[in-house]
Amino acid sequence: MPSFFSNKKLIILLVSIIILVALIGYSLSDRERITGPERVMRDAVGWVQTVFMKPAHFAAGFFENVRDIKDIYNENQLLKARLEEYAQISVERNLLRNENETLRQMLELEESLNDYLIRPAVVIHRNPDLWEQHVGLNRGSQHGVDENMAVIDSQGGLIGKVKRVSEFTSFVQLLSDNDRTNRVSAQILMDEPEVGFIEGYDTERGLLIMRKLDIEANIELNQMVTTSGLGDVYPSGLLIGEVVEVVPDEYGLTQNAYIKPTADFASLDYVYIIERSSATLDPALLEEDS
Repeated sequence: MPSFFSNKKLIILLVSIIILVALIGYSLSDRERITGPERVMRDAVGWVQTVFMKPAHFAAGFFENVRDIKDIYNENQLLKARLEEYAQISVERNLLRNENETLRQMLELEESLNDYLIRPAVVIHRNPDLWEQHVGLNRGSQHGVDENMAVIDSQGGLIGKVKRVSEFTSFVQLLSDNDRTNRVSAQILMDEPEVGFIEGYDTERGLLIMRKLDIEANIELNQMVTTSGLGDVYPSGLLIGEVVEVVPDEYGLTQNAYIKPTADFASLDYVYIIERSSATLDPALLEEDS
């Protein structure tokens, strides 16, 4: 009896193998239509593949996203470093361009000031509390600088005079200093130049005040103002600014003109110290006259 069942199992196994081989051969044959069992089997296999492929794709996409984020972070850090470097280069370029433009203007100015003995200097000191009154220069008596020499900026605009001198530095009093002794003999360039004195500075409007002008003088706006050369300090012909307003003085005896300065007192870097070459009146004669 056991032998029968053993032979029966062997027969069933052989028959199953034959059927499986037949099915495989049948499925591999060229057919336009598939059978029902094949369709069921394919759908079942496809569903199982779908179930397993979604987590697999999610895991692969997650690690790929992490790698992309890391790459983007590294690229962002590199771009930030390059952006900072670009900003620094841009600042340096602008500084060099401004300095080059200033030096070009000074070179042109030197050619127009050939009647004067000029000495270039650099502003090395400026006190925030006295911003509109004084600046310090890197030239002193060892460089031929003396008190009361005129000082102009790189545009040729008068900024003031040398007030004190040491061996290697000097102290400049600006025109914007409202000291009562700070005066400049100036002239308005008209058909007949009108002479007056620069005395005072309107700090709110940034304008110089020219006083003691003839009440009858017909002074028009936008006319240029220069030094007259009649004082003991400033040579003639140095630019001061242009007229923007004319009003009678408080007593109605003379006129006051408000002058927009050529020089920018708030931004001074390179300047020229001007030595007056023409002779001045002997002080002894002034004493005798008085």
